[in-house]
Amino acid sequence: MHVMTRCKIKPDEVEHVLELLGAVYDELASVQPDGLRYATFQLEDKVTLVSFVELQDGPEMLQQLKAFQRYRTSLDQVCDEPPVTTVLHEIGAYRFH
Repeated sequence: MHVMTRCKIKPDEVEHVLELLGAVYDELASVQPDGLRYATFQLEDKVTLVSFVELQDGPEMLQQLKAFQRYRTSLDQVCDEPPVTTVLHEIGAYRFH
């Protein structure tokens, strides 16, 4: 399963959100869960974040991480626009995996 999530953060909350995401990546590096690939990008406007997730076994693996739970629950308070999650269906890829 491939999922993309896009959210627009309130400008005064960006630094806090980046710290929360840093904790997510620290926990991922520590736990090293199999079957999970995760990447987050900050767009040029500095307030829009886009995350791409590849899950072999469903979202439970990511949702079990304490740091991800803190990040995800904070989004309701820190977003200018609510997160939009879209399931992606791969057509093709070149050196993406």
